[in-house]
Amino acid sequence: MDKNIPYKIYLSEDELPKQWYNVRADMKKKPSPLLDPGTGKPVTLEQMSGIFCTELARQELDDTTPYIDIPKDIRDFYRMYRPSPLTRAYFLEKALDTSAKIYYKFEGNNTSGSHKLNSAIAQAYYAKQQGLKGVTTETGAGQWGTALSMACAYLGLDCKVFMVKCSYEQKPFRREVMRTYGANVTPSPSETTEVGKKILAEFPGTTGSLGCAISEAVEAAVTHEGYRYVLGSVLSQVLIHQTVIGLETMTACDKYGIKPDVIIGCAGGGSNLGGLISPFMGRKLRGEADYRFIAVEPASCPSLTRGKYAYDFCDTGKVCPLAKMYTLGSGFIPSANHAGGLRYHGMSSVLSELYDQGLIEARSVEQTSVFQAATQFARVEGTLPAPESSHAIRVAIDEALKCKETGEEKTILFGLTGTGYFDMLAYQKYNDGEMSDYIPTDEELKSSLDKLPKI
Repeated sequence: MDKNIPYKIYLSEDELPKQWYNVRADMKKKPSPLLDPGTGKPVTLEQMSGIFCTELARQELDDTTPYIDIPKDIRDFYRMYRPSPLTRAYFLEKALDTSAKIYYKFEGNNTSGSHKLNSAIAQAYYAKQQGLKGVTTETGAGQWGTALSMACAYLGLDCKVFMVKCSYEQKPFRREVMRTYGANVTPSPSETTEVGKKILAEFPGTTGSLGCAISEAVEAAVTHEGYRYVLGSVLSQVLIHQTVIGLETMTACDKYGIKPDVIIGCAGGGSNLGGLISPFMGRKLRGEADYRFIAVEPASCPSLTRGKYAYDFCDTGKVCPLAKMYTLGSGFIPSANHAGGLRYHGMSSVLSELYDQGLIEARSVEQTSVFQAATQFARVEGTLPAPESSHAIRVAIDEALKCKETGEEKTILFGLTGTGYFDMLAYQKYNDGEMSDYIPTDEELKSSLDKLPKI
């Protein structure tokens, strides 16, 4: 072990960030604005405030303010589980016999088991400040729903969660954690909303998608007085809140003189990846430092690597604004793979723009390869990773093995977004040799992409 670098790097509470970072402020070419599908014009604060909390709507539309103060009540809540550790993966390095140095930022040290709590408490806080009764949302694998139900219980808010049907069935324990915190959990698509009924009629027997669940959650919010919709990924406001991850990581790296060469994160909608890389990307955009960034997505839902950069609906029911993003089409229903949090049809507009500018790389990986990496990591590092996180582990291992071949001493940093202890059905399938890989055909993607709105 390097005597100068501890196995786990912990910051003090005094080093907890007091502001979030908005990377759009440093982007010369900004992400394209959200559009009203009826008029084709950028959505206004008034329009956004009909769906989201007003303060969150302001954050969503603000692409010029670099730093946003974190309210004291949110910082006090963060102290329950933050700062989170930056860990040197000494044992993984040894197992790989690599010349690379590997670090990971671990976000699983809270009851929700993932990074999602960072934004859940912020969004619930602003809903409470606005005097709302409750919030509605969707969840894929369940980490976001778990985090939001925890935050709402803490603040005394009602919480209605629409959970993607295949995850509702695959991950019953995560569902029960939500219910324990008082949330109402509905498998999506459902018969409880008009848009849910419409989706079921069009796609009978569907296992659902995040796009479907978003449609139902938005309808539930706008048809119930005193409720607003909140989202766990994709939106710029969520990436802002999640920068607490990257800001802490940067502070820890600076403290110990660590300079990452490559920074890796799993990518579904973009909350974890954006939160981790944004502060480092800011330095790159300002010319202060250079890094490689790699977004890792499942081969079964490859929005960056095989999608189209275009305006699309954020939801399957087409009730949300249009966002310019790398998308597979709002009607794309991915296979029921076990990385439920990475099954969204599109990618954050911020990350999509950065990728389009060539500032981020993207790779897609197959499910069995991901679980091979997850198992290897668990056996040597002692933490059972979530399937989503394991996409980043897969590529971190691949990068480390490249260093082994070349003898390069690169420093690799990846985000370990959460734990996999509610994902044991997936591990069982892998261990029993029953897990398969599914990659959509070009014809399947074309069928969905051909239906993109004409903007």
